[in-house]
Amino acid sequence: MNTTMATVEYQGDLRTEAKHLKSGQKLTTDAPTDNQGKGEAFSPTDLVCASLCSCMMTIMGQVAQREDIPLKGLKADIVKVMASSPRKIAEINITFTHPHLQATDVQKQKLKNAALTCPVALSLSDNVKQTVEFNF
Repeated sequence: MNTTMATVEYQGDLRTEAKHLKSGQKLTTDAPTDNQGKGEAFSPTDLVCASLCSCMMTIMGQVAQREDIPLKGLKADIVKVMASSPRKIAEINITFTHPHLQATDVQKQKLKNAALTCPVALSLSDNVKQTVEFNF
């Protein structure tokens, strides 16, 4: 059975507020400054990119728990590349960094495979290029 997981309300001035129903956590979005907004919060397309990265990290975390790999401290930089006509996300570049990861080459490959096959990565259109680099 599918149930409502969140509600979103338009606040005006190109801003929305989403509320996660189970936790009560709230999230604000703003249109970016290059698209008539104030840019005072994540834009919806920023959230897509951050969601991809967070999903990749979460699935890598599951592998790390199973393989007893200390993944804490893994960081990522995200670059969003927008297309203009039509306006959409053209590419998401993610660079993962963990300079002191204690894992075998086989375990590192498992982490990479997990990231590249996370649910968000598999849900995005093939028209959105995903460029992922692993520095560990």
